[in-house]
Amino acid sequence: MQETCDVFVLGGGPAGSTAAALLAERGWKVVIVDKERHPRFHIGESMLPMSTPLFERLGVREQVEKIGMVKHGAEFVSPQAKEAVTFDFSEAWNADYPSTYQVRRSQLDEILFRNSARKGAQTVEECRVSDVQFPKGEDVRVSAEMADGAKREWRARFFIDASGRDTFLSRRFDMKQRNHEHCTAAMFGHFDNATRLTGREEGNISIFWFDHGWFWFIPLLDGQTSVGAVCNAEYMKSRKGDTRQFFFDTIARCPALGERLAQAKLPGNVTATGNYSYFSERMYGERWILVGDAWAFVDPVFSSGVLLGMNSAFRGVEAVDTFLRDPAKAPAALRQFERTVRSGVRNFSWFIYRMTSPGIETLFMHPSNKLKMQTAVISLLAGDLFRGTPIQPGLRAFKVVYYLWGLLNPRLALEGWRRRRRSVRAGGLAEA
Repeated sequence: MQETCDVFVLGGGPAGSTAAALLAERGWKVVIVDKERHPRFHIGESMLPMSTPLFERLGVREQVEKIGMVKHGAEFVSPQAKEAVTFDFSEAWNADYPSTYQVRRSQLDEILFRNSARKGAQTVEECRVSDVQFPKGEDVRVSAEMADGAKREWRARFFIDASGRDTFLSRRFDMKQRNHEHCTAAMFGHFDNATRLTGREEGNISIFWFDHGWFWFIPLLDGQTSVGAVCNAEYMKSRKGDTRQFFFDTIARCPALGERLAQAKLPGNVTATGNYSYFSERMYGERWILVGDAWAFVDPVFSSGVLLGMNSAFRGVEAVDTFLRDPAKAPAALRQFERTVRSGVRNFSWFIYRMTSPGIETLFMHPSNKLKMQTAVISLLAGDLFRGTPIQPGLRAFKVVYYLWGLLNPRLALEGWRRRRRSVRAGGLAEA
């Protein structure tokens, strides 16, 4: 027997759960399916301040506060500088949200998923979608299988792919592309007894540069600290043998982080993941859209994943609602959805692609607020990209200074560029 709905959402992460909640709230019959059962592990614990108004809109801010460690800013640590530099969110252009949270993603994702049910969506867990068809002039047809082997089928007016790194539709339609501008991979684990910052800054994320990439250091409310190394593909290919030992050998390359972990223990496993960076050629089609990581992901350095995923869901819901109510207006709504989502990723990407370059490292470790550059960068790090805050002139000024630095330091700039291109080529060879 085929079940019916207005909208079928594949994936119960932040993007999918947000879309399902908002559409159910508008009165549409929504089914959201996840292949696992919540709570389930997911990396990506650090939020941005502009996630908070989205939590408020969904009605879950108080729940998120209970599981979160307050994060007031981001600390940057470089072997080229004697002291660390902290970018405090209270110094952003519009500081009405001067802090955010570090959370266990298993807890956050479950809060958002259960919230979609409270809003009226039908939630289905441990259900793996095996096929989706888009017959011309007919409803979308979805086939799936439950964990116990039971078959399920749905007919839906619209399909939202929020499948994350599974990139369900992108793979199905052969749209997934390696990002030729960036190529990184990661190793991570959760430590006990890591040395944190003190006082108000205890919950801040710390970013440590080292010779093959950067580390994150994210303190969590339960006492553990998430630590991960994001490295260029060339370095990751040099790994031989045990991943755990390779992770500790990599930590040894960053003495400042090693000091924070001198008394720490790693009770669990080290997890390694392949190339972070990809995108899909298209973001929408006939009766479908991609939201969150199902469309693209660049790099976790600025903790932008959850914010961009949820924001794409908010924008995507407007387009889906338009399609369901007035199909003639849907093409314009879908184009607006894509423009907005791409602009957010583009703003982060310029910095992400250059994050390990000597120029960015120098400018971050010696910040200047001339022409509102530092204010604009902090606002970017806070995720303030979608409400008209006038940060673009400051970001353009920062980029001009970056390029001037390259002209004044051609040897370092060229070496940074070559290192980045080698990493991209190594990533391409690894995937071939």
